[in-house]
Amino acid sequence: MLQKPHKKLDVWKKSIELVQKIYELTKTLPKIEEYGLTNQMRRAAISIPANISEGAARQTKKEFMQFLHMAQGSLSELDTHIEIAQRLYYVKEVSLRELSALMNDIDKMLTGLIKSLKR
Repeated sequence: MLQKPHKKLDVWKKSIELVQKIYELTKTLPKIEEYGLTNQMRRAAISIPANISEGAARQTKKEFMQFLHMAQGSLSELDTHIEIAQRLYYVKEVSLRELSALMNDIDKMLTGLIKSLKR
C-alpha cells in the first residue's frame, strides 16, 4: 500500500503523540467533564493531525498552508482548554510541562513548514 504524504511529516507524527497524551490526560478528568472539557480537548487535539493530513493531500501549497494554519488554530484552542483544566486543578504540573513542551515543538514545526511552503 502506498504511504500517504502526511505520514512522512515529523509534525504529523508529533501531533499524533499529542493526541495520545491528551486522551491519557482526559481519562483522569472528573466524570462531570465528559461532555465538556474532555470532549473539547479531544476534539481540538484530533483536529491538529487531521488538518495536517488533509492539507498534505491537497493539490496546491496555498491549500496546504491554509490547513496548517487551521492546525495551529486547533493547537491554540487546545492550549486554552489545558489552561482551564489547570485553573480547575484537574491537571498536575508534571503533565503540564510535558504537554507544553510537546505543543511548543508542534507549533514551531508548523511555523517552519508554513515558511518553507511560502518559498
